[in-house]
Amino acid sequence: MYVVIGATGNTGSIVANKLANQGKNVRVVGRNAEHLAQFKKAEPFVGDVTDNTAMAKAFQGAQAVYLMMPPNATIPDYKAYQQQVIESLGAAVEKNGVKFAVVLSSVGADKPEKSGPILGLRSLEERLNRISGLNVLRLRAAYFMENTLGQADAIKGMGSAAGPLRPELKIPMIATRDIGAFAADALSRLEFAGQQVQELHGQRDLSFGEITSILGKAIGKRDLNYVTLTRDQFRDTLIKQVGMSQSVANLLAEMAESLDSGYLHPLEARTARSTTPTSYETFVQEEWLPKYQEKRAA
Repeated sequence: MYVVIGATGNTGSIVANKLANQGKNVRVVGRNAEHLAQFKKAEPFVGDVTDNTAMAKAFQGAQAVYLMMPPNATIPDYKAYQQQVIESLGAAVEKNGVKFAVVLSSVGADKPEKSGPILGLRSLEERLNRISGLNVLRLRAAYFMENTLGQADAIKGMGSAAGPLRPELKIPMIATRDIGAFAADALSRLEFAGQQVQELHGQRDLSFGEITSILGKAIGKRDLNYVTLTRDQFRDTLIKQVGMSQSVANLLAEMAESLDSGYLHPLEARTARSTTPTSYETFVQEEWLPKYQEKRAA
């Protein structure tokens, strides 16, 4: 039995569907029964990741699990939420004697401070590492391409792209679909042992200057400009325009500052294994552009 946390999310849905389509027994976990109904070949389990009793039950009979920190952008105390999730999932794995776990972590999880929400992923890694007999593969993924979907609002609202990073700073970027595909492959094989780390760097490194150029070309605005936001401007935008809690916005602002300074960075050089197939141009055509067109129509 495979158990997938965050099954209706960007990575979990890929993991669940790929395993189920291979004929594996899959249990999909989520808070909403209607959303779980999309999985025709998997067993649904409705439960909250912070509920110790529910997660202990969800993991019954599991040989392998896919673990991640489901986003909760409006919660008043995000660090407390992360600790609840960590203990709930860790206890469920431990109680049920799960043998294999693939966990979605992040580039920067090696750092003990100043990493924003990534620090919680470091704590999740550490909790799993303390479980005797558990084989863990920690996927330290790069900056999500999906994080740039908000540029559709920025361009519509102010006529330019905007973000907290220097326009020339190149960072690895990955499409979440590729994380899901990598995780599903690792779970289907179960060839990892002990405590392993795999960084995932996406198709190539990109700067926000390059991203702005790609977006401008896609919408026929080749002179599209990029505005660098201060930490306070970025935090205020997340709170007032995106609707995030102050707790979440503060952590994301801290993470952005550490990315911009170079404090958060990959530990490994790019390899064929850490490079994934989806280019940013493909992501823009298939996911970003439809969102932008929808915003314009609205």
